[in-house]
Order: sequence, then C-alpha cells, then structure tokens
Amino acid sequence: MTVKFVVHPITLKAKCFDIVSGSKIVVLNQDDALENDIHPSSRVKVSYKDKDVIAMVDLSTDLVKRGEIGLFEEISTELGVRDGSKITVQIAPRPKSIEYIKRKMDGSPLERDEIKLIIDELMENSLSPVEMAAFITAVYIRGLNYDEVVYLTDAIVESGEQLNLNKRPILDKHCIGGVANNRTTMLVVPIIAAAGMYIPKTSSRSITSAAGTADTMEVLAPVTLSIDEVRDVVLKTKGCIVWGGGMNIAAADDKLIHIRRPLSLDPRGALLASILAKKKSVGATHVIIDIPVGRGAKLQSVTEAQSLADDFIAIGKRINMKIESLITDGSDPIGVGIGPALECKDVLEILDGAGPMDLREKGLILAGRLLELSGAVEPGRGRAVAEHILESGKAMKKFREIIEAQGGDPNVKIDDLPIGDKVYSVVAEKSGRISHVDNRKLSMIARAAGSPFDKGAGIILYCEHGDKVRKGDKLFDIVAESEAKLDFAIKTMEEYNPIELEKIVIQTIRK
Repeated sequence: MTVKFVVHPITLKAKCFDIVSGSKIVVLNQDDALENDIHPSSRVKVSYKDKDVIAMVDLSTDLVKRGEIGLFEEISTELGVRDGSKITVQIAPRPKSIEYIKRKMDGSPLERDEIKLIIDELMENSLSPVEMAAFITAVYIRGLNYDEVVYLTDAIVESGEQLNLNKRPILDKHCIGGVANNRTTMLVVPIIAAAGMYIPKTSSRSITSAAGTADTMEVLAPVTLSIDEVRDVVLKTKGCIVWGGGMNIAAADDKLIHIRRPLSLDPRGALLASILAKKKSVGATHVIIDIPVGRGAKLQSVTEAQSLADDFIAIGKRINMKIESLITDGSDPIGVGIGPALECKDVLEILDGAGPMDLREKGLILAGRLLELSGAVEPGRGRAVAEHILESGKAMKKFREIIEAQGGDPNVKIDDLPIGDKVYSVVAEKSGRISHVDNRKLSMIARAAGSPFDKGAGIILYCEHGDKVRKGDKLFDIVAESEAKLDFAIKTMEEYNPIELEKIVIQTIRK
C-alpha cells in the first residue's frame, strides 16, 4: 500500500533508550513538536537510510533536548540506528481503516478488503493501540458473521510466513485451554507421526497457566525454530512441537492478542480466526479441536461448548479444512504433574508404558479420532490403532527422533529432568470426599512457585474429584527451585484453597 506524506520532513538526532516499550513509540521534544504541528499520539514516519517505521508520538521537555528524537528499543533495533544517527521524521496521514473500524462499531458487517486493510495497517503500525482496542471491542459487542471470520482468518494468515510442506494430508490439533497439565499434544504428535502422518504442531507459551505446551517441550528440546528449521524437522520425522511465536506465522495474531489481553476480551470471532489462522498457516487439512467444559474451565456449559464446536466445523468447511470438535471434561486437572518438568515426567512415563491413566486415555482418544478424521484408519478403530502404536514403543521412538531433530537429547531419562528440590506437602485437614479440584487456583500456586520460568517448579497432585481422603492424607506437593518462591507459593495456597471437600447439609424440619 502506498502512503502519501504531505508535511515536509524534519531531521533529528537519535537518542536510544535501552527500554522495550511494547509498541512503536518515539519521544519528541515538546518545543520541536509544537513548531512542526505534531501533537501527542500523532502518527509519524520515522526514516533512517532505506528503512521506515510508522510510530506514535509522546512529548517531553526533559527526556530529549531540542533537535533530538527518543527511540525505544523496538524502533532503534528495527531501523539499525545508534545514538547520534540522523533520523528523518514526517507526519503520517490518518489510516483509512479507521473508517471501517467505526462502521464495525455501528454494527455493519465488513468486506474482505476492509478487514484486510485493518490487518495490513495494524502490521504497518499505522493504527494506535487505542484504535485497535476499538476494533476488538466492536468485534466483542457486535460479533463477526462467518464471512467476516473467514476474511479475518485469511488476513492473519497473509500477515506472516506459511509452512508449505507440499504434502497431504497435514494433521493438527488444538485445545482451547483452561485445564492444568493437559499435555495431550506431546502424546498425539508422536503417535500420529509414528503412524506415518505429517503433524507440524505449533504450540503456545503460558499466559496465565502453569505451563504451555511450548514451555513443557522446551525442557526436552529447543522450541524456538525458524520456519525453514521446522520444515526440515517435519520432513525428516513427520512431526514437531515448536513455539508458534518463534516463527513468523500468523504474525498479526500476536498483535491482536496483545490488544485483547489487558481487558481479558476474547471475542468469539477473534478466537476462531486466531486458532484457524495458525492451523492454515502450517497447511493443516484435518484438525481436531479439544473443547474442555466444566467448573474451572474456560467454558462452563455444554451448550456454550457445542455452539463453539459448531462454529469451528462450519468455518473449517469454508477454508477447506476438515474439523472435528470434541467436548471433553475440563472440571478437573489431568495427569499428576503441573509445571514444565513435572508435565514432561508424566508424558515420558506414559510413552514408556506407565504414567497417569487419565492423560494417557485422553491422548489416545484424540490421536485415534485424528487418525479416523484423516481417513488413515476406519471409523471406530482409531483409538485401538493409537494404543497399539503407544504400547509397541513406536510412539516413544518417534518422540525421541523429534527431540533429536529439534536439537535435544534423544536419550533423556526421567531422572534427568530438572525438577525442583524444595518441596512442601499439603495434607487434608479433615476426612471427606473431594468435590472439586480447581484448575485456575492450582495454576496460580504453581506460578507463584516459579512455573513456567523455573522449569522445575510446580505441583504434584495426589487426588482428584470423587476421591475419599482421611485427615492427614497428602493432597498435593508444591515444588520450587528456591525457598523464597516456595514460601510465596505456600502463602498463595493459603489464600486460594484449590481443593474442596463435600459439604454435608443437614436440614431439620419441625412441625
């Protein structure tokens, strides 16, 4: 897109700040700005040699002198400038897509080229955080129809690189999250790859949970790979488990999430486009969507989950992607360990023929349904085939191949995992039956202990919903790498009790 600048440029000396601002911002001296009719939050084109950046303006009388421009790390790195470099600054016009954002706020549906321009100008940093927040808010209140979701999905895909393996089919899976230690990806990928199918899995890091799949896999192998490195790994082993943020795929999605996060806004249309754009960017043709539902999960009702499942399937058809949605029980954590190394322990034990049965069973169900969806296995036989691959040792062999291809140690053992040595055991204060184990509260405690940044921190769970416990029975261990973080986690646990016992209600009726 060609942008015309109508105000004469000014030349200023760069003053580089060793600060990451989180967005494209420059600081001008207030007197310089007023003389050139530049105001706070004005858009300017900042140029150095043959590189340009669109940025928003902040003003100061102290941070920069007259004749200087303050550059935060994002812009100084992108332009390749140092202190004293001569920078050209010019006022940029108002982005055209603002009119489309206003139309969406009024409730009008947007066309493909209009949504494309919004995403293009987002990527050019022509739109301010306030303007993009207005767009996300409009999507939250007004919603997106199916056409708009497809347009947004395609625009997000086109904002970054795409992984082209020149292979079909390409399998994938996704879980909408909210369940502690739901590390089924680390079981599904090696099972599917061992079955001879391609599954290039990009995963996320934790935002509010104790660990994302990328955080957990990183205990075993590097997950920050370039798109060319990912292609090599998948063509060699048929699978990978990498951090999506390390590749420039669906690049606009990270910017949209950055806008959504402060207000905890998760509009249905934006959620659908976000997930499907990442799948389309890796060439996925067949996808299983795991939708946990229940108390403590992201979705509380089966009705809401069914509606979301229907949306995934319907939009999948429009983008030539075969999707099956599974509504699963999200009211309880799954597995035993919560936190990167502890979750790795569960995965390695299952691949080795043992481990927690609930995580094992869910992994087999997902892998089996994905094999059936792709047509590789007859309907009804998927789980049995997946189980045979697991029990034969082929899945473990394939997992170790993937670990090695990504740069990890293929001979890693459970005893090698970096599990913290500071432990505090939480026991039942009275006897009873467990009525609820809270995913969110356990994640808060694990994060207080240092997870996911401390790979060995987290929680080891010894109970689940419905278990009978006696006073003094161990409920869970808090694991940390330092005494200070262990103390903080204990205080968090005391504030947010994650384990509830059934309450016996006795009603006395008198006449």
